Amino acid sequence: MQERRLSIFEKYLTVWVLLCITAGIAIGKVAPGIATALNDYSIYQVSMPIAVCLFFMMYPIMVKIDFSQVLRSAKTPKPVMLTLFINWAIKPFSMFAISYFFLGYLFRDLLPGTEILANGEEVELWRSYIAGTILLGIAPCTAMVLMWGHLSKGNDGLTLVMVAINSLIMLFLYGPLGGLLLNVNSMPVPWQTMFLSVSIYVALPLVAGYFSRKFIIKHKGITWFNERFLHWLTPVSIVALLATLILLFTFKGEVIVNNPLTILWIAIPLLIQTLFIFSLGYFVFSRWLKLSYQDAAPVALIGASNHFEVAIATAVILFGLSSGAALATVVGVLIEVPLMLMLVSLCKRTRHIFNYKQEIE
Repeated sequence: MQERRLSIFEKYLTVWVLLCITAGIAIGKVAPGIATALNDYSIYQVSMPIAVCLFFMMYPIMVKIDFSQVLRSAKTPKPVMLTLFINWAIKPFSMFAISYFFLGYLFRDLLPGTEILANGEEVELWRSYIAGTILLGIAPCTAMVLMWGHLSKGNDGLTLVMVAINSLIMLFLYGPLGGLLLNVNSMPVPWQTMFLSVSIYVALPLVAGYFSRKFIIKHKGITWFNERFLHWLTPVSIVALLATLILLFTFKGEVIVNNPLTILWIAIPLLIQTLFIFSLGYFVFSRWLKLSYQDAAPVALIGASNHFEVAIATAVILFGLSSGAALATVVGVLIEVPLMLMLVSLCKRTRHIFNYKQEIE
C-alpha cells in the first residue's frame, strides 16, 4: 500500500494561513472596498462569494466519507461510544468553561471594546471571542483527522467509522448545542440562521458528497475515485478555506494590527482545551477501557482536533465576516496543524502504555 503523507497544503497550513492574514490585512489597507463589495453581494443576508468558498471547503471532506462503514461500527462498540461521549458530552462544555475562565475572566480586561454583529446588535468583544471558541468546541474534526489517525499508525477503518458517525450526529446536535452555549454566554442566537447554516454548510455538502461519490464510483470505479478524483480534489478544500480567510482578514486586519496580543489570548484556552481533551481520551478513558493503541490513538485525536471549516462557516453566517467570533475560529486554524502533529508524535512515542500484558507480568 502506498504510504500517505500530508500534502504541501496540509503540511504547511499554518504558513498559508499566516500568508493569508498578511494578504488580507494588506488588501484591507490598500483597497478596503473590494471585500466589502463582495460581501454585499448577498441573498437573504448570505454572501454568495463566501457561500461558494464555504461549500467548497466542505464538499471535498464529505465526498471522502464511506457511510457504509457506519453499519460495521457494531463490531467495535467501545471506541465508537467513547468518541461520541467525548465529542458530545464533554468537549462542548469543557471548551465553554475553559474559554470563559480565560477570555471572560482572566483576560477580560485585555480584550476591551464592543462590536456590531450582522444582526445589528452590539456585544462586548470578549463574548464574541468566546462564541467563536464555542463553535470550535462543538465541531469534532471529520476531515484531517483521517490523516492524523493514519500518521499515528492507528486503525484507519475505525477512524473512518467515527468520522462518518460524527458527521451524521453533527447534523442534529451542532445547532442545539451551539444555541444552548451561546445563550449561556449571553450572545444573541438567531435560531433560524443557526439551523440554516448547518443545513447549507453541513447537510448540503454531505448530500452532494454522498450522491456524487456513488455516481463516480459506479461509472469510474473505486480505484479511479481514490487515485485520480481525490488527488485532484484534496487541495480544493484548503484553497477555499484560504480564500475565505483573505476576505475575513480584510475586515479584521485593523483589529489585529492594533491588538496583536488578541491572537495569543484566544490561542491559550484553545491550546489548553486541546491538550485536556486529548489527555482525557488517550491517557484516561482509553486505558480504563483497555483499548488497543490502534483504537486509542484515533479516539483521542478526533476529540482533540476541531472541524474549523464548519466553525468558520457558522461564525461568518451567524455573526458576520468581521466578527470576533469569526476571528476566534481562525485562531483555531493557526494552532491546529502544528499541535496535532505534535500529538501524533506523542502517540507514537507512548504506544507501549497500551501493552497491558506487560503490566500484568
